[in-house]
Amino acid sequence: MSHRFLYLARHGDAVSEDEGLSDLGRRQAELLGARLADVPFASVTHSPLPRAVETAAAWPQAQPSEVVGDYPPWVPADVPAPYAMLTEGWSEAELRDGPKLAEQALARFAVPAEQETYELVITHSFLIAWFVRDALETLEPRWRDVIPANTGLTVIRYFPGGRTRMIVFNDLSHLPEPLRWTGSPAELRL
Repeated sequence: MSHRFLYLARHGDAVSEDEGLSDLGRRQAELLGARLADVPFASVTHSPLPRAVETAAAWPQAQPSEVVGDYPPWVPADVPAPYAMLTEGWSEAELRDGPKLAEQALARFAVPAEQETYELVITHSFLIAWFVRDALETLEPRWRDVIPANTGLTVIRYFPGGRTRMIVFNDLSHLPEPLRWTGSPAELRL
């Protein structure tokens, strides 16, 4: 077995949760595509939601997968009041199925590869947070403390034997200042 380089990118800025990208989001997606143009991706997988589909347009080989969709990856039995917003708007089925999908995503992507492999996943903030939490071997509730910006780039390296290394989290260097930090709380907009 060899190592896998997993590139995770959040979709570009969207008009709304159910619609495609805004003008800013389309520009972010173009710049992300240019930044990663020379990476020899073995696969590109994206969420089936319009904002991720549009972000993945730079890669003709990109394939949709529900496993990297938008869902809560873990929700405690008793949701603390400050985190109640994380469960608002999700159906019972989504809250029930999210953890199963998150485990499937980890089983598919968060493992070493047979040979040096580069893969790109264009997804949503919750799943990126789940991958980061897993790579750092922190407790399940900590996923909610990780907030990637739109088209923020995260790279995790998976070694044989189960070791991981966070190479970069939420890198925005491909974006000019006016396009950075969209999709993040105001206090993170530097």
